[in-house]
Amino acid sequence: MAKAESGIGATVRQVNGIEASRWVGQGGGWFGLSLGYAGMLVCLLLIGLPVYWMIIGALKGTMEVYRVPPTWIPLEPTFSNFVDAWNSAPFGRYYINTIITTLMGSGFEIFFAVSSAYAFVFLRFPKRDWIFLILLAALMVPGQITILPNYLTVARLGWINTYLGIVVPGASVAYGTFLLRQYYKTLPIEVLDAAKVDGAGHLFTLWSIVLPLAKPAIISFALLSIVSKWNDFLWPLIVTNTKMMRVLPIGIYWLRVEEGTINWGVVMSGTLFVVLPVALVFLYAQRYIVDGIAAGAVKG
Repeated sequence: MAKAESGIGATVRQVNGIEASRWVGQGGGWFGLSLGYAGMLVCLLLIGLPVYWMIIGALKGTMEVYRVPPTWIPLEPTFSNFVDAWNSAPFGRYYINTIITTLMGSGFEIFFAVSSAYAFVFLRFPKRDWIFLILLAALMVPGQITILPNYLTVARLGWINTYLGIVVPGASVAYGTFLLRQYYKTLPIEVLDAAKVDGAGHLFTLWSIVLPLAKPAIISFALLSIVSKWNDFLWPLIVTNTKMMRVLPIGIYWLRVEEGTINWGVVMSGTLFVVLPVALVFLYAQRYIVDGIAAGAVKG
């Protein structure tokens, strides 16, 4: 009987321990559930409402855009704004310039982040931690401080109004190295040791082992880099001086300026030209990001 009671007591204590270790959100109170849905609704409104307003603004005529009270569904949808926006500026050239600078800039950033993070984690060299601290200090330097030195350097090299002038000053960022270094440190060291025993060199280890294991983190950083390069406005504006070298964000600005009395329907249509490609890239890459989050949740 005593053994049975002790067994029941152990079971109760085990169940209580499990209940105590459950996540608070799993408790299931109606108040917590309502609060969670309310938070998601607020986030949806803050993020989705401007996007929805941009889309319906692109489909409205000039009179309807300025109508008070505003209409949330276009009364007379029109696609002429897209044609007017495309013809008002050389968007074809803007797309080419933006694609080239984005692919080159993001490619350099990803390459340097992947290789430098590998060096900080898996290579042994003097003052490695000190060098990493200096790299972290670069994260605290505002980008505006480097604009003048970068411009003087680019001008002396003769890269004004060129793709190199746009891409090279931002070819590497400390954030990418920091992000991937932290992820590399979570990789199973046993796999890397086994590759070393088999005689694998650093390049083989990086390409065949580290990159596949770190794919979620690399794709997440690549997405951040692509969005940043695609939306870059200030530096391309400074380092270019002809319309044929402008990029899409600058094209939207000039579209607004050249309209005089701003035709917001045309401006919203041009903005969609900028937003749509990035949205498609995100929709493609989000499954890798979700896989990375799921893998991190069950790791260890």
